[in-house]
Amino acid sequence: MPDTPTPHNEAKAGEIAKTVLMPGDPLRAKYIAEHYLQDPVCFNRVRNMLGYTGTYGGKKVSVMGGGMGMPSVGIYTYELYHFYGVEQIIRIGSAGGIADGIHVRDLIAALGACTDSNYAAQYRLPGTFAPTADYGLLSRAVRAAEENGIHPAVGNILSSDVFYGDNPDALSQWKKMGVLAVEMEAAAFYMNAARCGKKALCLLTVSDCPFTGESLSAEERETGFTRMMEIALKLV
Repeated sequence: MPDTPTPHNEAKAGEIAKTVLMPGDPLRAKYIAEHYLQDPVCFNRVRNMLGYTGTYGGKKVSVMGGGMGMPSVGIYTYELYHFYGVEQIIRIGSAGGIADGIHVRDLIAALGACTDSNYAAQYRLPGTFAPTADYGLLSRAVRAAEENGIHPAVGNILSSDVFYGDNPDALSQWKKMGVLAVEMEAAAFYMNAARCGKKALCLLTVSDCPFTGESLSAEERETGFTRMMEIALKLV
């Protein structure tokens, strides 16, 4: 294992658990640590990308922010997988729901992640790579949700490089292919996991619906996704 700390993570070897929950917002990581973990210790403050390790149900678990966009989550997940011995990362993020029947606060389990990003070009593959979740994590998450009366939508999402896009018809084109929602991280994160033989799952709570105008506030996105947090913690 390469030397730690890394350029973006001040944790020392052994300070991060084998399982990491990763919201985009570092303040959501702080919220989870303070409300769900026993004896949480902050292991990273570099660039204010907060990370904590504690226990949940007697098991060691870490939670760390991943930032916005594939370059950001690509850096943090790469370092966790390659430098800190992390075996599985569960992204717990927000998304814009675009499929019919998807509403704010709905839970989505991302089976696959389409993308408009060029992130996969680095692998020099002779074709188009399809980034997918780890099926074991996915099936356990769906089962845990259903045991609590929650029925997540399972399917394809879009990981986009742009938030303010110049093509007003782009989301409609993805919607016609059955894509459930749009976010900005999962495809790169799934590719990193695939490349190093580790596990990855992206769970999303719908924070807005571009076609209907439904939306949640920034505060609701930071502290209101407790159902998703609790399902992710059952996977530790």
